Amino acid sequence: MAKTQDFTAVMKDMLGAFPVDTSAMEDAFKNTAALNEKLSSVALEAAEKSAEISNSWAKETLAKMGDMSKAKSEPADYAKAATDFASASAEVAAENMAAFAEVAKKVQMDTVELMMSAGKNMSEEATAAVKKATNDVTAAAKKAAAK
Repeated sequence: MAKTQDFTAVMKDMLGAFPVDTSAMEDAFKNTAALNEKLSSVALEAAEKSAEISNSWAKETLAKMGDMSKAKSEPADYAKAATDFASASAEVAAENMAAFAEVAKKVQMDTVELMMSAGKNMSEEATAAVKKATNDVTAAAKKAAAK
């Protein structure tokens, strides 16, 4: 009977001839973690500023409601107080909405900046990794052909 050839040694030699560099994956992981940290920082900063705006808005509204709820001597004063409250509330709302828009604008600009930087870095790293892999495979192929 014919004996079946054992390809284990052949496979080991073949895989050993083409080395795998895991440093590219490690670098990609580190870069992704760093990008996520920066994006989280942007989001947390925006959340903090939004909370401050909301808190300030609520305090201003409550203070104005306190003025409106005070007892008046004339019935017309109640109408005037309600009108003043509505006017002041509209003004404060416009200011706070503008403040929220500024926060959103800053988040958008920071995020675009981070993504552009990350894209540039990833492109440079991918180019370097492909160049290194090509050189490694070429060297391994030459080495295998020389045997």
